[in-house]
Amino acid sequence: MSTKTIDVKIKENSRIPKYKQIVDSIINDISRGNLKVDQKIPSINELSESCYLSRDTVEKAYRLLKKQQIIISVKGKGYYIAKNDLISKVNVFFLVNKPSSYKMRIYNSFVNALGVNGHVNLYIYHCEESLFVKAIEKNINAFDYYVIMPHFKDNNLNHASYTPEIITTLENIPKDKLILLDNGKPNIKGIYGSVYQDFRSDIYEALKEGLQKLKKYDKLILVYPQKSVFPYPKRIMHGFRQFCIENNFDFEILDEIYDDMELQKLDVYITIEESDLVNLVKQIREKNLKLGKDIGVISYNDTPLKELLGITVISTDFKAMGESAAYMVLKNKKEKVKNVFKYIERNSV
Repeated sequence: MSTKTIDVKIKENSRIPKYKQIVDSIINDISRGNLKVDQKIPSINELSESCYLSRDTVEKAYRLLKKQQIIISVKGKGYYIAKNDLISKVNVFFLVNKPSSYKMRIYNSFVNALGVNGHVNLYIYHCEESLFVKAIEKNINAFDYYVIMPHFKDNNLNHASYTPEIITTLENIPKDKLILLDNGKPNIKGIYGSVYQDFRSDIYEALKEGLQKLKKYDKLILVYPQKSVFPYPKRIMHGFRQFCIENNFDFEILDEIYDDMELQKLDVYITIEESDLVNLVKQIREKNLKLGKDIGVISYNDTPLKELLGITVISTDFKAMGESAAYMVLKNKKEKVKNVFKYIERNSV
């Protein structure tokens, strides 16, 4: 079989890595029908010479294409197109409750794991029941999959997981197309996919992992925003309270970190919102207290900045959540998966 010429266009001034430009060129050729299944493509050396690129660059591109199962290598013969159905992508309706960095990490992880196999449309409903219902009703039967994070707020800005109207709306989605993310197991009929957090047991079990370190403190303080624009599940409070009672800790639950806090040595704070964490660390420094010795700090949900600053965290794995949902889409799985939740000890306790 003769080798098929590839129309690789390399833009020297582009900030896109050259290996990625090779990948995109091959995918575009497949999408346009210029490359078909079982067609042989140039070897690494041939493409390197014809495009005036380093062998390492072309090899990296081919390695990525093999990982995505777009090409295959046959020993002693060369590289061949493995599939040409890239234009037949899975269309996904992705609905999140708020545009936080954590939710976007789940979304980005999902999109990256789906790769060239899917097209994802992102919608945000800001924890508003009416916006949630309208978004789904407007797009019902328009997508192959519906990936949804259900978190809502009532008129008093309390967190709500589900309402009768929400259940009815979700029931209208074909169950073989539904994947629920992040929040619990609603009473919905049928078999559908779910990657969820168990907010009560997650914080309880995570704090148990840190129990030996926490025993050196006199009091545990959870900073739980009672009236937030985007409220948090009350199950976080319930799990914290259960842990403190069972382990005989003095504890307190605050709405926020106030200015001029009455900071006392051997207190440990668990913060949820970033603004409370920043305010708390600032006051600890201003009062010349030593973080991790005089005052303990644990933050809910990990970020690269918290890792850099040495802040101990209790956190779900946002990347794993997105990847698990993408796996269900790609493999047409209908599983109920509890997402990984970790206690990551650093220097702040």
